[in-house]
Amino acid sequence: MKKTALAAALLSGLVAQAGHAQTATDPNSTLSPVIVTATRTAISANDALSSVTVITREDIDRLQPTSVADLLTGLPGVSISQTGGIGESTSLYLRGTNPTHVVVLIDGVRIGSVSLGLAALEQIPVDAIERIELVRGPRSSLYGSDAIGGVLQIFLRHGQPNGGVSPSVSVSGGSHGYVNGQAGVSGGDSHLWYNASLGGTYTGGIPACRMGAAELGVACDVDDPRNDAYRNWNGFANFGYRWDDGTELSFDWMRSKSNVEYAGSPYGGNDAIEEQYVAGAHLSFTPLDIWKVTLTAGQSRDDDATYYEGTYFGEYYPRMPTGYFDSRRNQASWQNDITLASNQLLTVGVDYQQEHIYSDTAFQETTRGDTGTFAQYQGTFGQNEVQLSVRHDNNDQFGDHNTGAAAWGYHFDQGPVLSVSYGTAFHAPTFDDLYFPAFGGVPTANPDLKPETSRSAEIGLNQQLSNWNWGVNAYQTRITDLIAFNTEFIPMNISRAVIRGIEGQFGFNVDDWRVQSYLTLMQPKNTESPYNGNLLPRRAKETGRVDVDRSFGKFGVGATFFASGKRYDDTANQYRMGGYATTDLRVSYNFAPSWQVEAKLANVFDHNYETAYYYNQLGRTWYLTLRYSPSIH
Repeated sequence: MKKTALAAALLSGLVAQAGHAQTATDPNSTLSPVIVTATRTAISANDALSSVTVITREDIDRLQPTSVADLLTGLPGVSISQTGGIGESTSLYLRGTNPTHVVVLIDGVRIGSVSLGLAALEQIPVDAIERIELVRGPRSSLYGSDAIGGVLQIFLRHGQPNGGVSPSVSVSGGSHGYVNGQAGVSGGDSHLWYNASLGGTYTGGIPACRMGAAELGVACDVDDPRNDAYRNWNGFANFGYRWDDGTELSFDWMRSKSNVEYAGSPYGGNDAIEEQYVAGAHLSFTPLDIWKVTLTAGQSRDDDATYYEGTYFGEYYPRMPTGYFDSRRNQASWQNDITLASNQLLTVGVDYQQEHIYSDTAFQETTRGDTGTFAQYQGTFGQNEVQLSVRHDNNDQFGDHNTGAAAWGYHFDQGPVLSVSYGTAFHAPTFDDLYFPAFGGVPTANPDLKPETSRSAEIGLNQQLSNWNWGVNAYQTRITDLIAFNTEFIPMNISRAVIRGIEGQFGFNVDDWRVQSYLTLMQPKNTESPYNGNLLPRRAKETGRVDVDRSFGKFGVGATFFASGKRYDDTANQYRMGGYATTDLRVSYNFAPSWQVEAKLANVFDHNYETAYYYNQLGRTWYLTLRYSPSIH
């Protein structure tokens, strides 16, 4: 796909939609969405001084996604790669950075494997999600390691105060034997709220790896023509209580267990049992009118066991150094928000994290801890806004590391916000990078690795209102000490990258129409010889997406159009994956109070495409859902 053609098509759409929005927007709808991820405090999206995208439960119900990847694909700065169909490994590349350069939180608790450094987004059930906040740009000065590309926070569904008792149920069926079901109950009164749900998913799947890959010697280097099935069982719950003085206590819990078949062999297995677990508790209170205290404690787990043809891999192939990898993060946080004066807030706090790995692989080290102390100042002076933040991390493995960020914004009268920001960030090496044991006497890890570091600058012009939003952001990120394998396949700090990009979004919600569009133009380039100037793997230079929905009383219709430019699967840029475009259509009908039937036809034109070299993606697929929920009107 030509870059100029894609840009012209998407930008012409943005201009046309802007013309409609100027005449159709409700002038009274000036409230900006409230977010918490950008600054760890509740602020309006207009005050975030960041490039932010918010996905609400209303958006999720309207778009009818089957995975988190469906929701994120095409958002500004986002590239997604997936090694097959539903349930297969999914990686998020945010603003051209690595998948390990994104902090992923569920209700404030960090998730992901401490072995690989990745969060298993494919294992998070969409039915459990109430809201997603995606903040682009460096955030290590608030969240510590990994926040080079940004932060993705997922909030679980919850009950509503004064909501009474509300049961809900949904049943879905679709292509490739797809079946999904979810049942739950939620409610609350003037002080208490709660929600609990159980669900599951099954699909017969598709062959993850295309035939013939074994002859190419690429990542998908097996000849495994079977369909790769996926089974998932999940549950989530939360409840909270708010006292009259504002003190609030809440608990969140989610567990997702999956059986994932994948393209494999006797040397790498072809079946895995994966489990994601997260639990957290939050207590907030105000000792003084100007002082709010928030205490958080939680644990996340990422467990994985490998099998081949139904036999545990450690028994099938005992000489291989892999079988099961169970990782845990124990976390705690103490945050203090102090009002210094009108429109001036000081936030100081301490984060503690302890990482453990349990495995039949003899890692050189199995635990490490990190203590981070941080401070942030937010001040507004007339039409000017300032945000300053600093953080110091002390890690058992790599010692001390300091990060900081500064942002300035100018609020135009009845208009957008101009923002300029600069920030540093870092990514700590994973357990695999540092401690994986030698195999056959050959080293596979490097305990002397340093953290990867970055410097980012950004300028943006944004406006986030309740009925319409638009924004343009340009940025540059320089990453040094990138971890790459040397000629002996040992990880070393030997690579560098420069990533430049511009991203835009525009949307409006007026009368019975809802339109949202996104555009990303990016140059994620390696700057280290011999690959200087090459694109970083699996990142597209151009992506665009437009969602259009229209309601007709009890009926709703909609479509999503997505386009992506070419990408490469390797550092040398030898394995090219062509650009592609997909179209999804959807319809819903509220046929009775609280009852709705939904239908979706994805990839309508049955395009073949790859996001990971020689791995199949779903072609034309259909889904049909019957849903009962008191929130349906």
